[in-house]
Amino acid sequence: MKLPTSPIPVENHNPDTLILYGSPKVGKTGALAKLPNNLIIDLEGGTKKVEALKVEVNNFKDLQEVGEQVVKDGYPYDFVTIDTTTELESWCEPLATQMYKRTPQGSTFQGKSVLELDYGGGYFWLRKAYTMWLDKLKKLAPTVIFVAHLKDRFINKSGKEVSAKDLDLTGKIKNITCKDADAIGYMYRDPDNSKNARITFVHSDEL
Repeated sequence: MKLPTSPIPVENHNPDTLILYGSPKVGKTGALAKLPNNLIIDLEGGTKKVEALKVEVNNFKDLQEVGEQVVKDGYPYDFVTIDTTTELESWCEPLATQMYKRTPQGSTFQGKSVLELDYGGGYFWLRKAYTMWLDKLKKLAPTVIFVAHLKDRFINKSGKEVSAKDLDLTGKIKNITCKDADAIGYMYRDPDNSKNARITFVHSDEL
């Protein structure tokens, strides 16, 4: 084996996984609709007013069929967008409950949601269901974009409580989503010209 003696040029300038989040109606879907050869898989019915490569799904059966068709067609898209990851998490709760009920310890569970389990035990199953789908979706294109809603939270900074912009995902699910992402962008409107949408990839305490 001959080892390199000079830097090797970049082979891929696009991220494998991109997370884009921001307030509702800030323009995330509209911007992504303009991305060439980008299939938007719409989980929330938010693409009705945009022209795009798009398919609306209403449940995991639909989502499974779309994924299988992408594979069957030979992965034809440069980008696949999941709009939104926030909605994907909400779908995973009943799935996680079904998964738990299929186990010996969950066979007698009578609750409506696995999240009713004591000591937060149901969140393990929620993460399991979510991760299973996340791994499937990441394989659908060279770049997969996960859109998420914004959640305001408050942090203590220098003795003062300040507002911070965060992903609207639950606890460790947020960490699972972010840990393998190559880029995380926050979309917002230009304070000086609300017609201009901007994306920042700069991290801060408030972002």
